[in-house]
Amino acid sequence: MTLSSTFRRILGLLKPHAGRMIIALLAMIVTAATEPAVASMMKLLLDTGFSETRDFSLWMVPLFVVGIFVVRGLSTFTTSYLMSSVSGALMSTLRQQMFSRLLDVPLSYYRDNSTGKLISAMMIEVNQILDMIRNVMIVLIRDSLTVIGLLGYLFWLNWKLTLVTITLGPVIAFVVRLTAKRLKRLIAENQHMNAEITQTIEEAMRAQQVIKIFGGQRYEAKRFGDRSERLRRFLLKTASTMATTEPITQFINSFSVSVIIVIALSQAGDGQMTVGDFASFITAMLMTLTPLKHLAGVNGPLQRGLAAGVTVFGIIDAVPERENGKVLRERASGRLEFENVGFSYPDQRQAALSDIQLSIAPGETVALVGMSGGGKSTLVNLVPEFYTPTVGRLLLDGQPISEIALSSLRAQMAMVSQNVILFDDTVAANIAYGDKQPDQQRIVAAAQAACLEEVIAALPEGYQTQIGDNGMRLSGGQRQRLAIARAIYKNAPILILDEATSALDTESERAVQAALDQLMKGRTTLVIAHRLSTIEHADRIVVLQEGRIVESGTHAALLARNGVYAHLYHLQFSRDA
Repeated sequence: MTLSSTFRRILGLLKPHAGRMIIALLAMIVTAATEPAVASMMKLLLDTGFSETRDFSLWMVPLFVVGIFVVRGLSTFTTSYLMSSVSGALMSTLRQQMFSRLLDVPLSYYRDNSTGKLISAMMIEVNQILDMIRNVMIVLIRDSLTVIGLLGYLFWLNWKLTLVTITLGPVIAFVVRLTAKRLKRLIAENQHMNAEITQTIEEAMRAQQVIKIFGGQRYEAKRFGDRSERLRRFLLKTASTMATTEPITQFINSFSVSVIIVIALSQAGDGQMTVGDFASFITAMLMTLTPLKHLAGVNGPLQRGLAAGVTVFGIIDAVPERENGKVLRERASGRLEFENVGFSYPDQRQAALSDIQLSIAPGETVALVGMSGGGKSTLVNLVPEFYTPTVGRLLLDGQPISEIALSSLRAQMAMVSQNVILFDDTVAANIAYGDKQPDQQRIVAAAQAACLEEVIAALPEGYQTQIGDNGMRLSGGQRQRLAIARAIYKNAPILILDEATSALDTESERAVQAALDQLMKGRTTLVIAHRLSTIEHADRIVVLQEGRIVESGTHAALLARNGVYAHLYHLQFSRDA
């Protein structure tokens, strides 16, 4: 996306606020019109105010001056207020669009874009767009109108001197153009560094236990300090580049003023200019310097806003998960079939899964075992279509899942992972997560099945207790049981359990395992397990090795075969002993 197309797109977002923008524009015109009025007042005062032929009342002077600045104050306030209102509405729109898109993109998007980059875009880059609209556009419109109005007055007053004045424009434009390319590069690098710092902060907040136990405070402080120092240096380079235009502009202005004074004195000697004309001209010309200075300095914020727009719209335009597919009107029976399924991650040469042929009957419990990296997690992530097979197809009740609407497909599934994800909300809200009309009786029943009764009873506000960021006010085992209660509450026909009891103590594990055994009856269940003792009673155990199914059967049959599973089992048994 080019900067020009980004600017047009931003303007397109302003269309719903056209009414406020038009009023703000009218207010800017009024503000710009007050500038020549002040200059013309100088001519009137000096030419007639100090003579015996004065034809106006002295009381008109303070009324005129105060009136101009009252009008100017009201118009400036109106402009600022309305532009802030528009930019605030745009901020809400952009962040909502970005957040909605981030909820809809596939998991692979998060593999290619760091959390820090995305947070930085939502918080920092959006603000830079708003700053461009709120400040830059005011400068571009109001100050341009002011310059045009003052130049018109100057031409009317003395066109010869005005021709000398307008030579400033091309020179200043040339200076701005010289700095534009450097600004673009520096701003792009600043965006990258802001994302790095945000990522560092996010990681440090998330990994407090690891940092403290491994003594990583100094390392993290140094890492943050190094990135902060790099950002400081680049901000200094950006500031110096932007500030370069100001002294050059001031030099050009001072030279122009000195030339104009000489010409004006020459014209006055010939009777072509009065004192009032000269004072009015100098006043109007000097009044053009401030808006010209603003226009010269607008390049930096403008480039920052446009560069930020490229990043923000890049997120908004990210390709979402598919939206097509059939809606399942009835509860699925839970038959899953993998037909010659293969999957490869984009940045890896070796396939994560190859030639997976697997049929799972409704209500069957299938345990997936194997060494780390064997493809267990990848396989279960294909079932809710977090990833799409690169080869073959996966069917649910005889229908290819690629032909089923994702929301309908995932409504048939519940998942519990060893990496528990909870929300900074109440216990009840976490158990009934996703249910628009939570059922308190089902919430209580799910909590009882997950052995959470006593835990919840001991909390200050029971089911309405806030559990903190990712449930940090609960112990690891309590968090795991809360995630299990969430899966129990959903009552889905397909269960995916990834080390669902890994964080529980022995007593709690037995109780929860009993609840899970009861829950799994009549439901298709995929279980990823490293502790093989927890899946001995599975209907079938599938052994994965390097992305392929190498063995399949019951616990007893696989032990009797004395193959890969038997080796893993005996190895783990001897280690645990």
